[in-house]
Amino acid sequence: MQPIIKSCCGIDVHKKMIKACIAKGPLDQPPKFEIKTFSTMTSDLLRLKDWLRQNEVEKVAMESTGVYWKPIFNILEDAFPVVLANPQHLKKTPGKKSDVIDCEWIATLLRCNLVPGSFIPTKPIRELRDLNRTRRKLVGVMAADKNRLQKVLEDANIKLSSVVSKVDGVSSMNLIQALMTKDELTRDEIKALVHGKLRSKVDQLVEALNGKLTDHHRFLLKIHLENIAFMAEQIQELDDEIAKRMIPFQEEAHLIQTIPGISTTTASAIIAEIGVDMSQFHDVARLSCWAGICPGNNESAGVKKSGKVRKGDKFLKATLVEAAWSASKKKGSAYSAIYNNIAKRRGKRRATVALGHQILMDVFRVLKTGEPYVDEGAEAVFQRNSAARQQSAIRLLERSGYMVTKAAA
Repeated sequence: MQPIIKSCCGIDVHKKMIKACIAKGPLDQPPKFEIKTFSTMTSDLLRLKDWLRQNEVEKVAMESTGVYWKPIFNILEDAFPVVLANPQHLKKTPGKKSDVIDCEWIATLLRCNLVPGSFIPTKPIRELRDLNRTRRKLVGVMAADKNRLQKVLEDANIKLSSVVSKVDGVSSMNLIQALMTKDELTRDEIKALVHGKLRSKVDQLVEALNGKLTDHHRFLLKIHLENIAFMAEQIQELDDEIAKRMIPFQEEAHLIQTIPGISTTTASAIIAEIGVDMSQFHDVARLSCWAGICPGNNESAGVKKSGKVRKGDKFLKATLVEAAWSASKKKGSAYSAIYNNIAKRRGKRRATVALGHQILMDVFRVLKTGEPYVDEGAEAVFQRNSAARQQSAIRLLERSGYMVTKAAA
């Protein structure tokens, strides 16, 4: 291995302490190693920073160990180029001996520029990412409370979900709130509480609300309703804060929203995960691989095995799948044609993931070129697929010894 960095540092990160190893010396001679141990408290990390400056360290590398790398990165990022390494990459690098400690091995690899860095977005994007991920978690918590609310209603013989499409809708919530104070609602009272199409289902609602609601049920309903209301307020506060943080990225957000299935919320979630500078991923294949939404490559001895997607950014993957599900419903679009073509052969779940992969590739192109997405339409996709199937059938016949010629029109 040919060294190219005179002075560098490898850090082995733990929860309460870190081991730092500086490798320095002339490039034509073996390096000298100096190892120190520091705690992960801020005062000790500042001592680490001063120690690295005294040794004229040019670059620092450490493994991405959970969230424990973040305090070290926060202290060092303004003073040194920091490489965040995937532990799997370091493990696969040949040459490590059993008696070499981790920080020394990282420093040795970094000195020869053999530590590939992971994607670390800028601070505004990292903060936007925290907000969007927190929002997704709170939405999940609120959804769980809505399910518990439905469970209590079923236990009380209230069959509201058999009549309405959304138990958490405005009309449904009005009815539940009314049941908190009255054992039975009259037809006129129900009609006054519902809106829209539910006015034509008043008779069904009378039957559905004829249950056995006890004080025990009312207590549980009160708890769940308060939780849902609180979560809704928290989510709204997050939405307001996200909108403020998205102001510098409005142009990119508008470009992404030209893609079917991507709303304002989805656009901010995507930008929070991948940023707006696509040069850091080099090409769309690397971005898809990093996100973990491209087909897996599992082939041995000419036999192709399961091509399930690899592990990647689970938040980005979930966002893309949601966008794909929405985009697949747009009739006459290229996305709906792609989805339907795959779904009839491989199933809906695989088709949704494949469409999410296509959406990510289009997001990359839109951000790379700065041009809005143009839908080619379902017919163009159908013609392309038809031509591919014809070529496949012709090759199969020719391999079987047939000569295929196209009949004159």
